[in-house]
Amino acid sequence: MNAPSRSVLVVPLLATLVSISAAQTSYTLTDLGVLSKKGFSVAHAVNANGEATGSEGADNSNLSNVFLYSDGTMTSLGTLGGNSGVGNGINSSGEIAGYSQNSSGAYRAFLASDGKLTDLGDLGGGSAVAYGINDAGQVVGSAVTFDGSNHPFLYSNGTMTDLGTLGSPAGTDYWNSAQGINNSGVVAGTSYNPKGNFRGFVWSSGKMIQMGTLGGAWSQAYAINNKGQITGIAYTTNDLEAHAFLANCGTCQLKDLGTIEGKTSTTWGFGINDAGVVVGQSTATSGAGYVAFIYSNGKMQDLNKLIPAGSGWVLIEADGINNAGQIVGTMMRNGSGEEHGYLLTPQ
Repeated sequence: MNAPSRSVLVVPLLATLVSISAAQTSYTLTDLGVLSKKGFSVAHAVNANGEATGSEGADNSNLSNVFLYSDGTMTSLGTLGGNSGVGNGINSSGEIAGYSQNSSGAYRAFLASDGKLTDLGDLGGGSAVAYGINDAGQVVGSAVTFDGSNHPFLYSNGTMTDLGTLGSPAGTDYWNSAQGINNSGVVAGTSYNPKGNFRGFVWSSGKMIQMGTLGGAWSQAYAINNKGQITGIAYTTNDLEAHAFLANCGTCQLKDLGTIEGKTSTTWGFGINDAGVVVGQSTATSGAGYVAFIYSNGKMQDLNKLIPAGSGWVLIEADGINNAGQIVGTMMRNGSGEEHGYLLTPQ
């Protein structure tokens, strides 16, 4: 397995969340920093306490470590013995799920608690990666099976369970993966169907449901909140464009979130909170590079327009958002290519 580049609320609480999302007009920007001279960092997830995780390492090298950012300090958690490690999800207890190379170079899913990374095993094929974790410590991701296929998994109470696929042919290298899990144990991810098209899916109580698209052939689901709302990316009619979506998986009907300022671009929904606020990435409307976005109250905005002017940074991706509206992702320093993880806090 090659690691991919990315690759029921009570009414008073819901009212609070809605008011927070409506007030998100500007943010303070916190640079999560780096741990090595001329190093890099990328942030993938943030929990209810504002703690973040991702990957950090030395620039221009193949070495990277999992990190925990807490109380203003970044701490390296290392790896499983190999050259690289990435934290992809963090729960309210500070437990982290992700993947790391071991001393043999194989990619392995891990759960980190109290600063220690624990290998979660695999489905018989020797490698696995993890992407999401809930507050019960359940972890989801993708693992290689005995026949060399990649299948989504759920790790719970010390056991890794194969969630199956939407009919992906056995023995193929099709990427079937669980990407997110909410506190009810409902899982969202992506799988190939018998026609060879990849579709978002929702898995609950042993049953996998195929999600639709925005009129095209394909979709992918990346994150799910505690209300069962899902975000990801789906192709539009005739597969001419691909846009971020919001789906309520009672019905799993996809809503097209469109693009920034209505201009032609590709958008990905990577994170969602319990108020249904989505964050992600868009190809820049200027045609150069990528920008981070937020979608709330029916509108998609470039997050770069909501931070203090003159920061010297361009927010290129937003990966996670908590119920307080804090956002994490990756930014690039103007003109240098230097990448740091960031934390945005609503003002």
